[in-house]
Amino acid sequence: MKKWILIGGGAVVLIIIILLIVGISNLGPMIKNAVNTHGPKITKTDVRLGDVDVSIFSAEAKLKDFYLGNPKGFKSPQAMNVKAIYVDVDEKSLTGDAIIIDKIEVVAPEITYEKIRGTDNFKTILNNVKSSIGSGEPSKKGSGKEDEGRKIIIRNFIVRDGKVNLAIAALGGKSLSASLPDIHLKDIGKKKGGASPAEAFKEVFAELHEKITSPSVNDALNKGLKALGIGVKEVGEGAKKGIGTVTEKVKGLLGK
Repeated sequence: MKKWILIGGGAVVLIIIILLIVGISNLGPMIKNAVNTHGPKITKTDVRLGDVDVSIFSAEAKLKDFYLGNPKGFKSPQAMNVKAIYVDVDEKSLTGDAIIIDKIEVVAPEITYEKIRGTDNFKTILNNVKSSIGSGEPSKKGSGKEDEGRKIIIRNFIVRDGKVNLAIAALGGKSLSASLPDIHLKDIGKKKGGASPAEAFKEVFAELHEKITSPSVNDALNKGLKALGIGVKEVGEGAKKGIGTVTEKVKGLLGK
């Protein structure tokens, strides 16, 4: 009898392992589909993910060629693109109430910062994300748990080696960029027992916008503009009208 119990127990463990392997092996298509399907609903922009590689033994994933488009009204074609995003999932959490992600590491994001009519592209996307949460996106039907989608907890969210490219008409086709300060957020969604993807995205995007518009980025871009001589002629002609210094004019462009 004990022998049969041991065999039965081993079979149960084997079935669980098989289910986990099948679940993890499907994680790549699931991630890609989720990003490409729900991303545009959350940001109100074009969102694309090229491909996902997943290790079935470690539940680690590499997301390739992430693309975030700009909202309507902005001229530059994209807000951000990233060649590689590394995701480490706690595989034990795949069967729980909330999926625990040990780490998301965004490596060398290429950010295009564009400012028009008193706002900018990242602030606009952030407002779109906030409105999506308020409207119940991405799921609007039903009130059951299955409609709410799986919750997530992100233990570590890291952005490193990023670059901010300035997009303004005054550059006349010239390029100007600054280094993005690194980001490290911890325990996203932990206090609530899990956050929706939109809620997590809002927290991440708010921090990203804060870094993009930080004094260190703005100072670097200001120096670059002055080095290129942007605004010197206009300020020279407008000084008689009390327009002010080059620095003041540049601050008007960048917002800080």
